[in-house]
Amino acid sequence: QVQLVESGGGLVQAGDSLRLSCAASGRTFSRYSMGWFRQAPGKEREFVAAISWIGSRTYYADFVKGRFTISRDNAKNIVYLQMNSLKPDDTAVYYCAADDDWRGVTGEPDYWGRGTQVTVSS
Repeated sequence: QVQLVESGGGLVQAGDSLRLSCAASGRTFSRYSMGWFRQAPGKEREFVAAISWIGSRTYYADFVKGRFTISRDNAKNIVYLQMNSLKPDDTAVYYCAADDDWRGVTGEPDYWGRGTQVTVSS
């Protein structure tokens, strides 16, 4: 089992930045690929970004490329999502996810956090 707790969400204005954090506990964090997903009101949950277990590989949804950066600190068991140039369309609940398989973390991860709300006003 892996427990994931997100933090760092909030209300910001368009163009601002936020950094989300996801603290992991349980099984060896460094063995898991990690990802971020989001779900806007009335929409399905969608993939945002993923990072491999040693951080050598990252993958982003097209709509965040160049604006968001995923990173991880295996010594602290934390994964981050730095979000710059935020837009109102980025408003959503952001979820941290984990999987021991790269394809899993970009599709249907095994483990999920409870989410943190990000609201971007225009």
